[in-house]
Amino acid sequence: MTESGDRIVVVTGGSRGIGRAICAALSAPGTTVYFNYNSNLDAALATAREISAGGGKACYHQVDVASESAVSDYLGTVLKEAGRIDVLVNNAGITRDGLLVRMKETDWDAVMDVNLKGTFNCMKVAAKAMMKQRYGRIINISSVVGVTGNPGQANYVASKAGIIGLTKAVARELASRNITVNAVAPGYIDTDMTGDLGDTAKAAMIGQIPMGRIGTPEEIAGVVAFLASAAADYITGQVIHVSGGMYM
Repeated sequence: MTESGDRIVVVTGGSRGIGRAICAALSAPGTTVYFNYNSNLDAALATAREISAGGGKACYHQVDVASESAVSDYLGTVLKEAGRIDVLVNNAGITRDGLLVRMKETDWDAVMDVNLKGTFNCMKVAAKAMMKQRYGRIINISSVVGVTGNPGQANYVASKAGIIGLTKAVARELASRNITVNAVAPGYIDTDMTGDLGDTAKAAMIGQIPMGRIGTPEEIAGVVAFLASAAADYITGQVIHVSGGMYM
């Protein structure tokens, strides 16, 4: 197993934003990057081009990570084609914001199903393959709000906090098989969501960040690439905050 090549990588939610940056960061000659997308084929094609530009091979599929059967079929296809999964990055996530007293049950369920259950679904299948290999790297994308909380996002915060607990539990289960499980907790990052904010909202957001700026998807991807590398072989069960100091 080489650090940069000859790897099979799976990234969920890889068609844009942080997911696309992760796919690009993990691309290298000899590496195959499988990623799923929800509905935007054009966005998936753009990610595939970035993977190819990095020297890797891109394979993309439309998959609902909230569906256990869909994930089982998808990762089963990966294992049939590639024979192994070396790195799994659980990045897929959605928001359905609203105050607790007004939140619809369907909005709660949708966020928990994609963000937390989707992470569980993918980890469960990949872990079985990694245990047989006696090697694997699992990186889960949480959020700074999973630690600090955030008003109007009870469902999102709960899902991201759940990912942290899930990461720590599974890290203890898999450590003896040379499988590391870590989480990355981004702060406010320059994505489609923050791009839609007005100037006043952006200024208020930046005011909460000690470093005084919004982060980039590439800064998250760099930490993911590190955790997937040989340099991080002795790191497991950790939550790495990439938030400009929002959480210390």
